[in-house]
Amino acid sequence: YPAWIHTQLRRAGVTLELLHLEYLQQHPDGYRYSAFCLHYRDWVERQRRSMRQVHTAGEKLFVDYSGKTPELVDPISGVVRPVELFVAVLGASNYTYAEATETQRSADFITSHGRALEFLGGVPALVIPDQLKTGVREACRYEPLLQRTYEEWAAHYGTAILPARPAKPRDKAKVEVGIQIAQRWILARLRHETFFSLATLNARIRELLAELNARPMKGYGGRSRRDLFMRFDQPALRPLPDERFVYTEWRQARVNIDYHIDVAHHFYSVPHRLIHQIVDVRLSATTVEVFHRGVRIWVHRRNPHPGFTTVPEHMPHAHRAHLEWSPSRLI
Repeated sequence: YPAWIHTQLRRAGVTLELLHLEYLQQHPDGYRYSAFCLHYRDWVERQRRSMRQVHTAGEKLFVDYSGKTPELVDPISGVVRPVELFVAVLGASNYTYAEATETQRSADFITSHGRALEFLGGVPALVIPDQLKTGVREACRYEPLLQRTYEEWAAHYGTAILPARPAKPRDKAKVEVGIQIAQRWILARLRHETFFSLATLNARIRELLAELNARPMKGYGGRSRRDLFMRFDQPALRPLPDERFVYTEWRQARVNIDYHIDVAHHFYSVPHRLIHQIVDVRLSATTVEVFHRGVRIWVHRRNPHPGFTTVPEHMPHAHRAHLEWSPSRLI
């Protein structure tokens, strides 16, 4: 009978009170309304199942941001502003990493991943993030699409990204608990301290993080996160690559009629045959790479100032010939 109630409640306008009245028509001596609701809710609770996750050494790194954040104080104006707290937890040992960042934007998000791996001294097989926009371009329960830079980061470190399902915190329960512990043993201890820069804040967080990972854990025979990390996770982690990942940003641009594209308020030339075409642009701190249909067609040195960068080879023959006629040559 509770299963029938559960099914009927999915219909529009159906309530427990209405179902109870219908129930009394068939069973006049049955449960009163409060007992009727109590038995139904007890049945619903018994239907919930939670599968215990088994965490293999060196396999999973869970990452997320804390809802509660640390604060910085402007040394000139005295204005207090919040900053973000990034937390990463290894599945087998609960070994924890935390750092403060200015924002949750892609650049901060991905560079925090890199610093977390350097703190661990190795690379896990999987990284489990939430489906936030900075990492996941299109959220989905089964096939989420990652941001292109996030995919490149994973390929550089030889790991895989497996986002947790939307609205399923148990998929990343390790980092949910890790965030609570970081809030209690790091943020709570910072509440009486004042920081004027991100560097000093992170230096203090690193000190508290060392204490947190050295604390004995309940239920683990007095062993700490560091003890379990050294015993299980560290030997199973893959080695770090020789070079750090260089953060790049992907954009799309349409080629103007003058065979230039606008990238960060500076115009760069491309081959004139691509007029009106859509090209992909990978933007780093020093270079601007232009791709068309997956093929890199040119690399420019990045210019941070407004203006034009034109390569003569990109110009039509007539334009190049016209450009060669300088006033002195005309005279």
